[in-house]
Amino acid sequence: MLRDFMASPHVFWLSLGGLLLAAELVGASGYLLWSGVAAALVGLVTWILPLPWEWQGVAFALLTIIAAWLWWKWLNQRTDKTSGNSALNQRGQQLVGTYATVLEPLKNQHTRVQIGDSSWRASCASPLEVGDKVVITGVEGATLRVERPAQ
Repeated sequence: MLRDFMASPHVFWLSLGGLLLAAELVGASGYLLWSGVAAALVGLVTWILPLPWEWQGVAFALLTIIAAWLWWKWLNQRTDKTSGNSALNQRGQQLVGTYATVLEPLKNQHTRVQIGDSSWRASCASPLEVGDKVVITGVEGATLRVERPAQ
């Protein structure tokens, strides 16, 4: 068996790549993906261009490092673009800047406003009438801060 691998090293590298990718499917959280890809690439290169074992090992190591670095760089760029949404899973913060309709008269600087098909508790320092359109300017817990829109 060892002689078979020595006679055709591309079989070894392709097998190793397949095993690493299969192990990745079991749940290695991305750690074996790039090593598996690198092993498969070394297998393909060795199939086309016979290389000594030393160069195959160096190629495997370099391809693993390069692939993992490129993946890390792509992932960082991707998370930088999506990290700007700090209101993710914060429904109240997502409402800031939207318009609402006053449902109840203002009492102790608090009222209820309608947004879509739901109503929210809101606070406002200026007087409001039922039916007025207001803009949401902030959130304090589960209470929205609203103001009359600028005319």
